[in-house]
Amino acid sequence: MRKKSILIILILLILTGSIFAGYWAYRILVISGGRTARVIQFIREIDRTGFPIIDSGGSCVNSPFIFPTRGYIGFFWDDSFRPFHRHQGVDVFGGTDPGVVPVFAASDGFLTRQPDWKSSVIIRIPDDPIHPGQQVWLYYTHLAYLDGKSTIIDSFPPGSSEVPVKAGDLVGYQGNYSGDPLNPTGVHLHFSIVKDNGNGDYLNELKIKNTIDPTVYFGMRLNAAKADEEFGCYSETP
Repeated sequence: MRKKSILIILILLILTGSIFAGYWAYRILVISGGRTARVIQFIREIDRTGFPIIDSGGSCVNSPFIFPTRGYIGFFWDDSFRPFHRHQGVDVFGGTDPGVVPVFAASDGFLTRQPDWKSSVIIRIPDDPIHPGQQVWLYYTHLAYLDGKSTIIDSFPPGSSEVPVKAGDLVGYQGNYSGDPLNPTGVHLHFSIVKDNGNGDYLNELKIKNTIDPTVYFGMRLNAAKADEEFGCYSETP
């Protein structure tokens, strides 16, 4: 009887492991597809023919935010690169050296840069245009060179707090800073929409549950599950 119970437990563990592995294989290989290979190709300038490029400052019909930078959207919200990883925002690759492609405020708001932030800023939007009466935050990062020298403009030095900005105001330039000089990222902007904690501050952007699918804010499919259905502005309910 005991041997039978152990066998059943082993079978259940194997089935659970198979389901788990299948789930993450589906997310990494199917949902995210070959995007990593495409991003590497774009960064290395092997052949950029056919890569769709979005211009900064544009907006789709009835969308509340303008697109914050120019480039190729390599990774989308809820992409998965490895087990347990779910991408919290959108990565836009400029295809240039760091410090070249400008990054702009996507909406009117109030910009903060914490004293220890080399490559990041966050913009508070007091009234979420999609959910009126709530507050939302726009997080920008990788705005620095490999060595940590910031590409954020001088108007927003470390320690800046609640500086008013307008949609289209220059924030800085795309960079390749990752925090590890031996492991640079491709030159890009990581942009995410972060939820408020209910007490006037932002939640931890590293957890996807604390971020919002940016699709409806820009009027284009920026969710990994639907990103490949139609590039650019959509004309029906996402």
